[in-house]
Amino acid sequence: MSRPRPLITTAVVLLLGSAAACGGAAVGGPRSGLAAAKERGTLLVANTQANPPWNFVDEQDRPAGYDVDVANEIARRLGIGKVKFVKSNYKSFIPGVQSGRYDIVISGQTITDERKKQVGFSRPYQVNGIAVFVAAGNTSIRSASDLRGHRIAVTAGTTQEQWVLANVPGAKVKTLQNATLSLTDVSLGREEAGLVSKFQGSYLAGKNNLKVKPVGPLLETEITGMSFGKSDTAMKTAVDEAIADMLADGTLSRISRTWLNGLDMAAELRKLPAQ
Repeated sequence: MSRPRPLITTAVVLLLGSAAACGGAAVGGPRSGLAAAKERGTLLVANTQANPPWNFVDEQDRPAGYDVDVANEIARRLGIGKVKFVKSNYKSFIPGVQSGRYDIVISGQTITDERKKQVGFSRPYQVNGIAVFVAAGNTSIRSASDLRGHRIAVTAGTTQEQWVLANVPGAKVKTLQNATLSLTDVSLGREEAGLVSKFQGSYLAGKNNLKVKPVGPLLETEITGMSFGKSDTAMKTAVDEAIADMLADGTLSRISRTWLNGLDMAAELRKLPAQ
């Protein structure tokens, strides 16, 4: 004689069926970070807070920089009232997005094929790369092709140092501890050129009143975007639209000129091939 089926089994089946019908996490997939941010009224933005002029902590212990101003403007255009900046690092950005620790990363993250397998990316909002800096009055060095045989300052242990040694015959390379020292030597005429990130170099030059200028095209280019959940199409659509509007209405130009010693990031982005 068979025993009657426990009533709890039926209850569990009914409960699971109800969850599936309502689009539970197991059936409906991960929730959009955009929806979560709008519900809480705060956009959780990850950045390093240690990479001026992109993002750093100012004298009042507040997040500041290009990425911070861009993030605040993005949130405003998405209809989200507040931004909370979450300090993180490049190693933790992808796991943090995947776990939902933050909604979006706005921290100069280079778009690569490997990263695109793990997270979604916005359209580019920033381009970075190494530039040749010379003294403001220098007219003899106009690009990297003019560096042969010249005295060149670089930061020790960087790819710039490796690039000079591999590509500039006869270069007299001087290694220093940071980009500020390199640009100072160029400004004072101790060295004839320096290799520094174009936008960081321009920021440092303005901050320290160094009479230097970038010349020629970038030696290496890195295209960066904002990252979020890989399948978060709602976030991508909204953020891409906001970036496009900021490019069109001059907002991105204004922000970049503030932080990059007058350089126009929108103009740099327009030079890129269609993404």
